[in-house]
Amino acid sequence: MPRPPVATLLCRAQVGLEAPLVQVEVTVGSGLPAFHLVGLPATVVRESRDRVRAALLSSGFEFPGGHIVVNLAPADIPKEGGRFDLPIALGILVASGRLRQADLYDASACELYGELGLGGEIKSVRGILLAAAHASRDGHELIVPAANADEALIGANTPVRGASHLTEVCRHLAGEKPLRVRSPPRRDRAPEALRGTEPDISDVRGQLHAKRALLIAAAGGHSLLMIGPPGCGKSMLAQRLPGLLPPLTGLEALDCAAIASASAAGFNPGSFGRRPFRSPHHTASAVSLVGGGVRARPGEISLAHRGVLFLDELPEFDRQVLEALREPLEAGVVRVSRAAAYAAYPAEFQLIAAMNPCPCGYLGDPAGACRCTPTQTQRYRARISGPLLDRLDMHVQVPRLEPGDFDDRIGRGESSVVLAARVAAARSRQLARQSGCNARLTDAQMDQCCILLPRARALLDRTMEQLRFSGRTRQRILKLARTIADLDAKEAIADSHVSEAVMLRCLDRERATSSCR
Repeated sequence: MPRPPVATLLCRAQVGLEAPLVQVEVTVGSGLPAFHLVGLPATVVRESRDRVRAALLSSGFEFPGGHIVVNLAPADIPKEGGRFDLPIALGILVASGRLRQADLYDASACELYGELGLGGEIKSVRGILLAAAHASRDGHELIVPAANADEALIGANTPVRGASHLTEVCRHLAGEKPLRVRSPPRRDRAPEALRGTEPDISDVRGQLHAKRALLIAAAGGHSLLMIGPPGCGKSMLAQRLPGLLPPLTGLEALDCAAIASASAAGFNPGSFGRRPFRSPHHTASAVSLVGGGVRARPGEISLAHRGVLFLDELPEFDRQVLEALREPLEAGVVRVSRAAAYAAYPAEFQLIAAMNPCPCGYLGDPAGACRCTPTQTQRYRARISGPLLDRLDMHVQVPRLEPGDFDDRIGRGESSVVLAARVAAARSRQLARQSGCNARLTDAQMDQCCILLPRARALLDRTMEQLRFSGRTRQRILKLARTIADLDAKEAIADSHVSEAVMLRCLDRERATSSCR
């Protein structure tokens, strides 16, 4: 009895930020009509049997009536999504003789992706950028849905062809009408082209102290907590931080795009090259913020990699959610471990948070509008733990705006373009000195990079003794002082830099004052 032919086509699964190669093996043998799909497929993949059958019939092909077996190898890797529809349909055509194997266009060096509609349309799928990047390493060209072609071109260095219908791919593989190779995207997006599209910090009236803190945060990659009444401009300030940061390099942009491609929302090619800005609602769960779920998806802190994570109304977040930020803030990476999956995602983000001074938001208002008791205020602030506050580099007061702040004759201060130039100069000094931002300095690097002048060292020691700062707080102050010195183009840290760094940690001073009473 002759052995049934085996058609083999290539695709890729998605496991975290990895895209392992999957061989779609199809046989069509004699016997009662049946369609078996094996190889650890998820529910969406198992449902491809009905989509593939309808798509083949709608495209004018006869569906084989024998015993069909589809194997997704290797069998121990979970398969999910509709990306396997196209290679399964083509495998059935090849194995049943509708599309001869000899006519197949270099099946060993071509990967195919696409979800099939009931009429044979090829619909977009998620995670194409990751698959394209891994396919390029193996020298494979790609056939992807036309809607995903721009995304694939960002990560691919090999030919990418887009298709809108199953029949187009069949004609291409049979050599009748080749699919057009898509042109690669422009990788030379100038920083100036993106710089003017961000909100300008000069739109924020007044708040010179907060703007100074935001400048320092941008220059050194520091985290920042802003405390102030409603309507004082905390959210406006946070939204303007990306405009102060240096443009992403090519590799950094690809890293951000790869993480977005692995997320549930997918990647938008129009956002390529922009600094991420994520602002989750305060009702967000720990899984949505840190990452996880059944398939270990990246969370908000990973989607904010190389960018900004803004947490408005910080005390309103669940305490367990906030405590989950402590390790990623220190390590710059989050490891999501689940029973069915494991993934490690980078999470080097800048945390910018905002909160009211009390539950009603008007503590310290000269008009006396606050009606909160001291116990209510203390309970409200206690929602943020001391260890988490210790890991925030700066916490500054953002006061209520005065009528004079809206006087156009005073001016709106320096623009984002001017401040961004100062940030770029400070960061260039840091890269030349330690190949990274000051916020990521290790203890060993601090001994070499944070050189204190005698008066600065005496001031720091006296401040630690009087205010009873912890060792972690001392390191934070040193990193801030190093960034302030870089903004002033100074090699050594002076006492003025240390004093400003201490002033940028208002909650430490308040705690020290209250403990002395």
